[in-house]
Amino acid sequence: SRQIAVLERECQGPLFHRTGRGVILTEGGQRLLPRVKALLEEADELTRDAKGDVSGPNGLVRVGVMPSIAHPLVTQLFRRTRELFPGIQLRIYDGSGGQLNEWVETGLIDIAILFRYGSDARPEDHPLATIDSYLIGPAADALIKKGRVQFAQLHELPLVLPGTPNAMRVVLDQLARQHNVALRVMIQCEALATQKNLAAEGGVYAILWRQATTQEMQEGRLLGAKIVDPGITRTVTLCTSKHHPLTLACREVAKLIRMSVGDFADP
Repeated sequence: SRQIAVLERECQGPLFHRTGRGVILTEGGQRLLPRVKALLEEADELTRDAKGDVSGPNGLVRVGVMPSIAHPLVTQLFRRTRELFPGIQLRIYDGSGGQLNEWVETGLIDIAILFRYGSDARPEDHPLATIDSYLIGPAADALIKKGRVQFAQLHELPLVLPGTPNAMRVVLDQLARQHNVALRVMIQCEALATQKNLAAEGGVYAILWRQATTQEMQEGRLLGAKIVDPGITRTVTLCTSKHHPLTLACREVAKLIRMSVGDFADP
C-alpha cells in the first residue's frame, strides 16, 4: 500500500480504485498499463540479452507457421537450433496467413513465416524465397504426368481449394476472371492434410507448392505439375513483431529460418 501511494504521488493522480475485494485500475491507470507492460518486457529482454552475451542466446522464441510451410522447415529449424543454440526454446504456432498476421502484430508470436502474393507485400516484410504453384493429383494421372500444365487447362477441372477469404484463392479467382477460366471448386477445405488425401484418391485436384507434398510424392501417392502461362508464384516471407523489441534469441532464430528456407525453396 505504501509503494502504491508513493507511485500515485509521483504520477500526481490515483491509479487504483480501492474496493472491499482489492484494487482495480482507474481510467488513468488503464491508459498507463500498456506502456508499463512494454517497459517491463523490454527490461526482461535486456536482462536476457545481457545473459546471452555471456552464455549465448537463450529463452523462448515463438514462431508462427502455415501448415503448408511447417514441413520440412520446422524440422530443420529445430535441428539447427538444438545444435547451435541449446539455450533457446522454440514454441511453434500453427495458423492461417490471416491468423499469423494478427498474432505477430499483437505480439502473441515473435516471428511469422507466411506467403505473400504480389501487392500483399509490406515494407517491413523480409522476403526469403519465391516459389511456384503446382497442380497436385494422383501419381498415375495423365495430366499431372506431363510435368507442366497451362493455366487455361484448369478450366472446369474439379478442384479442392481453400474457401475465401484466402490469399491464394483470391489470386486464383482474379487470374481466372482475367483469362476466362471457370474454376470448378468441388469442395472448399482449409486443412492441408485433407486436401492432399482428396487429391491422392482422385476426383479432385489441389493447388499447392511442391514441397508441401514431398512425403506423399516419395510414397508414390501424389505428383505435381507446374502451373504456367501464367504461373502462380508466392513469396515465403519472414515477419517479426513490432509489438516489442526482438531478443537476441529471436534474432538468431530468424537467421536460422533464412538458412532453412533456402535449403528447400525452388531454385
